[in-house]
Amino acid sequence: MAQVWDPAVYNQNAAFVPGLAGGVMEWLNAEPGERILDLGCGDGQLTEQLAARGAVMRGFDASPQMAAAARARGLEVDEGSAEKLPYSDASFDAVFSNAALHWIRDQDAVIAEAHRVLKSGGRFVAEMGGIGNIAAIRVAFAAVLERHGYDGRGHDTNHYPSAAEYTRRLEGQGFSVKQIALIARPTPLPESGMAGWIRTFRRGVLDTLPEIMRDQVVNEAVELLSPVLRDPDGNWTADYVRLRFVAVA
Repeated sequence: MAQVWDPAVYNQNAAFVPGLAGGVMEWLNAEPGERILDLGCGDGQLTEQLAARGAVMRGFDASPQMAAAARARGLEVDEGSAEKLPYSDASFDAVFSNAALHWIRDQDAVIAEAHRVLKSGGRFVAEMGGIGNIAAIRVAFAAVLERHGYDGRGHDTNHYPSAAEYTRRLEGQGFSVKQIALIARPTPLPESGMAGWIRTFRRGVLDTLPEIMRDQVVNEAVELLSPVLRDPDGNWTADYVRLRFVAVA
């Protein structure tokens, strides 16, 4: 099962993701002339911002659709698996990633690849989902799937680590961790609400279900979540928790 991304749907339902990247961008502190890899660049919004600061950017994403959207901005973007990057050793001054690492199956492999493509002393700066991220959403969605006879826990393949776990992983691949923080970030959702969130971020799961069931699964998950994540005025807030770090090769 692979997550499928539609750039237009993403911009409609998930514009808050790059919009909330100010903190990790500050930790990166990109300098003019630095060669930086944006790992999991999506449609290239942040890649473009970093290029505007004078950094020499290269984007990389697993989604052909998102990579194409990034190229439409005039960016240089490659596609493939983050566990096996198509770059020579010591190619970059920094590897940057926002809201992408938790989608990758082999965490140790992607960390090792980030270390390999960095110059000595280069930095790996990223923000990803951390332990407790979207806990209510995950439980509700899994419960609805299991109600219909599907393996809800088996479909939940994102990895949301603690600071201690990810520090061990980073150090195990040769990094020195300079900063790491777990950040609670309740996030207001756009007008499409929780239904839009599920259709965007759980599309890979929904596409495996019979078409006749998809709306029902979404509606039942929304109903379960309404008492805890929707306010009396009908506004939705997702229970996000982020893990942000700076590690040096």
